[in-house]
Amino acid sequence: MRLLVLGGTMFLGRHIVAADLARGREVTLFNRGQQNPDLFPDVEKLRGDRDANLTALAGRTWDAVVDTCGYVPRIVGASAELLADAVEHYTFISSISVYAEPYGPNMDEAASTGTLKDESVEEVTGEAYGPLKALCEQSVRCHGRAVPSLYERA
Repeated sequence: MRLLVLGGTMFLGRHIVAADLARGREVTLFNRGQQNPDLFPDVEKLRGDRDANLTALAGRTWDAVVDTCGYVPRIVGASAELLADAVEHYTFISSISVYAEPYGPNMDEAASTGTLKDESVEEVTGEAYGPLKALCEQSVRCHGRAVPSLYERA
């Protein structure tokens, strides 16, 4: 399997990359090269900025993409739209923070998600983080090919 990872050198992303490499998957990283650029020396690295320069992704294909670093719906939507015909599967890594409080003991994936009064907000704050991730999920569903996987919530 040929896998594209958006991000992939911080937090959960580095563990996803390591696990997929251990499974024998061919991994390509797309990121700015600012965090841990020497991590995974044998992996193809494409450089760009999701908000300003996705050209390194154009004209390429992969079996799947794992988006580990999406926080702003506009930016996530641009990546999902560009990759819609370049990948068979788009996995967006979200957060339990998408759910509206209060959290309950029987809460599941159908629970209400947080909202923003102004959905054009792009500043990631403690209050906006969860609702922005929920909007990113919607953006992937609208632009990409999101289907269940081992990485995402149902």
